[in-house]
Amino acid sequence: MRVGNKTLLFFLIWFATLVGGKYVGATVNDSLSFALEAAVDYVKNGFTVREDYWGGDLGKNEQKVIPQQLFRGLEYWFWVGTDTDGSKVSVHIYDKDGKLVDSESFQKTRYSGARVIPKRTGTYYVIVTVESAKEERSSWGLAYGYR
Repeated sequence: MRVGNKTLLFFLIWFATLVGGKYVGATVNDSLSFALEAAVDYVKNGFTVREDYWGGDLGKNEQKVIPQQLFRGLEYWFWVGTDTDGSKVSVHIYDKDGKLVDSESFQKTRYSGARVIPKRTGTYYVIVTVESAKEERSSWGLAYGYR
């Protein structure tokens, strides 16, 4: 019997759902949805959300460092979200010398954000941290916008 690509793909997705159980619902896409929810009011105020997104999963107190080119004269907001119940995530921006440069930040139940207006163009480091968690690992998604 010959199996077509669509049939094989369907079977693999079905099998992953069956075996994956608990982890199928906790996805980066769901976490990204919370990050984008945090961005809604900023978009209404003129921010353009970039199509660059990051995500993954981290343990409690683990960090993900994301280098990002930022330009002087622009204002940026970074938003991180999680769909893992009982987890709290944060985001902060540092310059090449390791100095905290975000000028404003907030933290809610499912998401947080940080604002930066770079004094010069260069590579900055966006750090996502799982501050607290009930589960062993927490999914996260990060988006950003500028104006």
